[in-house]
Amino acid sequence: MQNSYFSLLAGAALLCAAAPAHSQSLVSGFMAGKGHGSVVFSGTAERYRDVFLVPETVDAVPIFKEVRVSSVSVYANYGISDKVEAVVALPYIQSTGRADKPVLTDLGYTNTRRGLQDLSFLLKFKSFSAPVGNSQLDLLGVVGVSTPASNYQSKADLGYIIAIGNRATKLTTLGIAQLRTPSGVFFTGQAGYSVRTGPVPNAFVADAKVGYAGLKLYGEAWLAYQQSSSAGTDILQPGFTGLFTETRVNYTRVGVSLYKPVAKGFGVVAGASRYVAGRNVGQSTGVSLGVSYNY
Repeated sequence: MQNSYFSLLAGAALLCAAAPAHSQSLVSGFMAGKGHGSVVFSGTAERYRDVFLVPETVDAVPIFKEVRVSSVSVYANYGISDKVEAVVALPYIQSTGRADKPVLTDLGYTNTRRGLQDLSFLLKFKSFSAPVGNSQLDLLGVVGVSTPASNYQSKADLGYIIAIGNRATKLTTLGIAQLRTPSGVFFTGQAGYSVRTGPVPNAFVADAKVGYAGLKLYGEAWLAYQQSSSAGTDILQPGFTGLFTETRVNYTRVGVSLYKPVAKGFGVVAGASRYVAGRNVGQSTGVSLGVSYNY
């Protein structure tokens, strides 16, 4: 019974993490347990006009005016043991601009780019667990890698401001601390570093959550943060070559997610998120829906 309960919580946490796409961490402080896991399908839609540029925010995306991003993703986790868990994720993304036809014709650009983005694989392990009063403290470690899953492009050209990814392989390590109270309320914090190949700047990444985890409802409010290395450039500033993968991408994103079991093993999630600060990133607002099967 206990393993089934924690499998449900791990599946709910995975589904909530999956819903806002890849700006939020794909791992939580819950472990599925040996032989248990989840398969998640989610869809996300987001849009933005304002862009956090340097030295100020602009009220329209250069050339494309507005960008809409939609994605369909599959995620899965599996408990290799009670203390080791594997997570995989693969999104299909479509990015669409609203540039005028004469602009597209004159510059040879397109308003739409789509394809499989990056395949991610992570290993999560619980390294420490101890009671803190009536609550439970868990410490976990994560190592993960992601790499392009298709031949999508991101070249030195302003037309690639709507590229679906940066074509980098990323190696990320994270530390996670989670405190679970007897009432079901939990607090989770994680932080780590992501090393990227090619011209993409490395980055410090962090995530914080507060939520409630119960058998009939799982909900969380979260904040995701990224601070890129100062080695990167800024869009349309001195040193910018037109290659967007070289830019410093900083952001603070906030969101909420709710998960509800609907039948044995199955559950649904709804979520919303928004970028509230950043550098070289759109001020997007997104909504998401997903379904999971937990076993």
